Amino acid sequence: MTHLLNADLHCHSVVSDGTLTPEELAARASANGVELWALTDHDEVAGQHRALDAARAQGMRYLTGTEISVTFIGQTVHIVGLGFDPLNEELVRGLHRTRGGRELRAREMAEGLAKVGIKHAYEGALKFVGNPELISRTHFARFLVESGVCKETNEVFRKYLTEGKPGYVPHRWASLKDAVGWITGAGGMAVIAHPARYKFTPTEEFALFTEFKNHGGQGVEVVTGSHSAAEYVTYAETAREFGLAASRGSDFHSPDESHTELGTLPLLPGNLTPVWESLAARIQ
Repeated sequence: MTHLLNADLHCHSVVSDGTLTPEELAARASANGVELWALTDHDEVAGQHRALDAARAQGMRYLTGTEISVTFIGQTVHIVGLGFDPLNEELVRGLHRTRGGRELRAREMAEGLAKVGIKHAYEGALKFVGNPELISRTHFARFLVESGVCKETNEVFRKYLTEGKPGYVPHRWASLKDAVGWITGAGGMAVIAHPARYKFTPTEEFALFTEFKNHGGQGVEVVTGSHSAAEYVTYAETAREFGLAASRGSDFHSPDESHTELGTLPLLPGNLTPVWESLAARIQ
């Protein structure tokens, strides 16, 4: 398998904050020519067996996946895990602990929104949640769009759910060391998700990649839905600088919200090592 493979190794189902089932995502990915797929729900692996069965039914190869929320230098960073054993006890326990703080955070978000006149946001957000343990800002954003407060979810984030806005509540997630350790301890590869999204200084970003590599992290998303063409180049260089494998994934959540469709990203640059080369033995 080369860099020419149409792999989509980052997307979300109703098990976390997506709007489609694993089966619907698999059908959509297959229709768009995806050959290797991974479902990477936030801090959860409950959809993995369904996703594997659906991938096989569609004739696609599959890697297990998750996306773990990490706090690093006061910011939330996401680490994608690929090709691990989803039944690994330490990984499962770690993900459960990471999910544990979401309900309290969500209620505090609702209190902040109530102070600016948006009532019953917690109950409204719950209507969009497939798994109540994984209630998130995305579910609040969908409620505010449905309520007519904003026209689209991106507007909700800008006005209400980012730092300094009424509905923003920070959360202490897993440590980088723990997240990478859970993934690699379960036989998988840890990958830094969409690095261009983080608002780190160059020095802080260097620290992130250095610490990640020191803990056993092996990959970085180079081609992903929120990266620009220039950022593909930037993080291809970063992958080479740190000796990391390169990943590719749309970060697809919903047909109505996601700007990048499953399987439609540019292929990985040819001068990188794709993550799936290192994970060949874990592909199902």
